[in-house]
Amino acid sequence: MKRLVLDTSVIVSAFRSSRGASFVILNLVAKRRLVPLVSTALFLEYEDVLQRPEQRDAHGLDPSAVSKALKELAALCEPVEPHFSWRPQLSDPADEMVLEVALNGSADGIVTHNVRDFHQAVPKFGIPVLTPGALLERIGK
Repeated sequence: MKRLVLDTSVIVSAFRSSRGASFVILNLVAKRRLVPLVSTALFLEYEDVLQRPEQRDAHGLDPSAVSKALKELAALCEPVEPHFSWRPQLSDPADEMVLEVALNGSADGIVTHNVRDFHQAVPKFGIPVLTPGALLERIGK
């Protein structure tokens, strides 16, 4: 599994703690062992959430440090232009763009802390949906 869509929950967790599986995943991205797929809308969501005051309080980074980290992440991502809309497929409309990036980008999987939110898509599209910890187990990390 190499090409993945990282849900915003994974990015936020990685910024908030250097001890968890989400942080390990971002390190694997930095080492180019995993390729995150993103659309413009998904990446803007990462930025929006990470720049919120309550998130900045939790991760301790000022807005310029968040911007710098996101710029570095963007350089490692593969952009996906969603050409086909598959909506509605999920119960949470906010998760639809994650699924669309995965489908349009031929992702090997979706990584999220909210696996239940994607359970409807697994049988229909055959895309694995894993927690960060499950992904690390699967790739032997």
